[in-house]
Amino acid sequence: MIIDGTGLVLGRLAAYAAKKALEGETVVIVNSEKVVITGGKKFLVEEFLHKQDRGHAYNGPFFPKMADRIVKRTVRGMVPYRQERGIKAYRRVKCYLGVPEEYKNTKFETVKGADYSKLKTLNFITVNDLAKAVGKGVSING
Repeated sequence: MIIDGTGLVLGRLAAYAAKKALEGETVVIVNSEKVVITGGKKFLVEEFLHKQDRGHAYNGPFFPKMADRIVKRTVRGMVPYRQERGIKAYRRVKCYLGVPEEYKNTKFETVKGADYSKLKTLNFITVNDLAKAVGKGVSING
């Protein structure tokens, strides 16, 4: 299953991907940098930086700074990643920035009810904007 993350809400996308991975499907999420997080930009950046500053530099917890890894870490929070079935499910999830060459000519799916256009608020940022704010945002041509 290949999901295009453009304009999808992060939590809803991650819950759907986690459920499908636990059922045994391989889930590929392309355009991870275009996934949307609801909330104010200032609040979300401060919250993310607070999570990064927590713990110890060598012992963790470690929070990613790149957009595709932020999405994958969110999916990890929705599987039992310390149990065997959760570990196997987490390995079935792949996240990519942009669209890799191997998936260029394939049809992408979307998640019903996860589109940001159905939100009642216009207060949101993309994962790439969050990644840029913490220092690892990228620009993808295409």
